[in-house]
Amino acid sequence: MASKYAFSAGLKELRFLFCQTSEHSAATRNFLQRSYPTMKKHNPHTPILIREASGFEPTLFARYKYGQEKKITLKGLDDKSIEQKVAELVQSETV
Repeated sequence: MASKYAFSAGLKELRFLFCQTSEHSAATRNFLQRSYPTMKKHNPHTPILIREASGFEPTLFARYKYGQEKKITLKGLDDKSIEQKVAELVQSETV
């Protein structure tokens, strides 16, 4: 799992937004409970922000160098699909 979450040098911030109680955010919550410690351990200087807001659809933002940003909706994805999307974003150098 370590190589999957080896963030690229161009990644400056990873931001998860989701609802703290809704069913459509359950997979995102489960993913973060399982994977956050590993991601943070291997990338201690990269901010991984977790934002909860009532009724908000699960979304992932990745911010790269020069203010570039990529947004992916996580609604309807299961835990493994979320893991794949995160791995793609954190290994990408640019948008």
